[in-house]
Amino acid sequence: MKQTHTLRLLLAATLLAGAAVIPPAAAVELPNKTLVYCSEGSPAGFDPGQLTTGTDFDPADAIYNRLIAFVPGETGVMPSLAEKWDISPDNKVYTFHLRKGVKFHKTDYFTPTRDFNAEDVKFTFDRMADREMPFRKAYPAEFPYFVDMGLQADIDRIEVVDPYTVRFVLKKVDAPFIQNLAMSFASILSKEYADKLLAANNARDIALKPVGTGPFIFRSYTKDATLRLDGNKDYWNTSLPPKVSKLIFAITTDANVRIQKLKRNECQVATYPRPADVDALKAEIQSQGKASKLKMPDQVGFNLGYVAYNVQKKPLDRVEVRQALDMAINKKAILQSVYGSAGQLSNGAPMPPTQWSYDKNIKQASYDPEKAKALLDKAGVKGMEITLWAMPVQRPYNPNGKLMAEMIQADWAKIGVKANIVTYEWGEYIKRAKAGEHDALLIGWTGDNGDPDNWLGVLLGCDSINGNNFSKWCYKPFDDLIKQARQTTDQATRTKLYTQAQEIFAQQLPFSPIAHSTQYKPMSTSVQGFKLSPFSRNSFAGVSLN
Repeated sequence: MKQTHTLRLLLAATLLAGAAVIPPAAAVELPNKTLVYCSEGSPAGFDPGQLTTGTDFDPADAIYNRLIAFVPGETGVMPSLAEKWDISPDNKVYTFHLRKGVKFHKTDYFTPTRDFNAEDVKFTFDRMADREMPFRKAYPAEFPYFVDMGLQADIDRIEVVDPYTVRFVLKKVDAPFIQNLAMSFASILSKEYADKLLAANNARDIALKPVGTGPFIFRSYTKDATLRLDGNKDYWNTSLPPKVSKLIFAITTDANVRIQKLKRNECQVATYPRPADVDALKAEIQSQGKASKLKMPDQVGFNLGYVAYNVQKKPLDRVEVRQALDMAINKKAILQSVYGSAGQLSNGAPMPPTQWSYDKNIKQASYDPEKAKALLDKAGVKGMEITLWAMPVQRPYNPNGKLMAEMIQADWAKIGVKANIVTYEWGEYIKRAKAGEHDALLIGWTGDNGDPDNWLGVLLGCDSINGNNFSKWCYKPFDDLIKQARQTTDQATRTKLYTQAQEIFAQQLPFSPIAHSTQYKPMSTSVQGFKLSPFSRNSFAGVSLN
């Protein structure tokens, strides 16, 4: 007997009652209003499978849909392009029943001749899995998430059963499989559009001129300036439709400028305020009371900021050197100066305390520069000089990369380690870091799907050393545990395995956990329907301006 998964994981009645039975939408007129979002950086492109950061995923979530979606503001999932799905008794075969009547975007560079169907699903995932397929050869690209989470290794084949049924056959059990498919990298592309690009020798345009089925249609993009989208009048999801005719990402890297633009109503939603701005805005909103034109919802952060050590570089390959560097960082001082009232110190675990299987018993080494110096001396490490990469953008896990880097630089100088601070534009930063050009790197993570594997596997697994494992750390005793955990659906067993893995992490210290932060989202009081995401995404479907 198959396990029907129509709404197995989540069925919130009001929102989802119609989710699996939404009729094809007729074209509607949208309110003639423009919503401007002050974002923190430029997306690296519009091909979600290639991308890994929230800066990239926010536009992707506007343009595309996945088979499965996260419930707005929650970690549970709900049907999207798949109306329902079945799982075989051995948990290795997933059959997705697709929604009919879903239309791809019509743009000035593409006019679809058919609706979304199973061929689009197969194309999307085959392209990530098969280097030999014609489109992948015409436009060689890497798909880090697909690889990092083991899907490259775990998916045996994808079968088109009929135009509206597609089957994924796995080689082994993959416990977070459904949660993974709700993530942005799994956004469904148009095979018809891809075929057109391939025939015209323009395959690369799939990342530059996107075509999706989502609530907003791509119009134009100017790097470091603006991304312009139009509301999709033909959007299939009448429960979460676009409610503005235009959506603009005003790319504004300076946090102070974002707040000033918000106050002048030049944008209606701003992201990642500085801790000092948070306190000032709170006071301002409170003092103005009902007359305030701003509001600032908040949510406990599902994130972790850390310093990654490239273990492929000497002497960072030695655990005692990593322990010394960690011990020399005054994390409490960083918490106070960088995070302010919006942060909490990590206990040393490689995930936040709100993640199930979090090991609360891990204890981070105390700040002790003398002991750190003695460790280096014992290891025979003298005159150590390394690069320390500082993030150029604000992220939920790090409100001020430059300041944090400068503080760590000063801390390491006290133990005789010279750190040369390096930075790049965000897209270049990530690209070079994945190539392993760094010694030490400021980075972090906001959970993407609510599963521990999204932390331990993606950030620390052997499969991801060319992706989001910025420490380039492949340690078999650790990797065996997380792979074993991935292959069982029993949560108690998985928790035990993940706890053991976290203990190994704390001993080996491929990165130094620093802090978690609270998510704040300043916005105009005119904004209605915006839900804070536990994954720090910014979704504008169903968001209106009054």
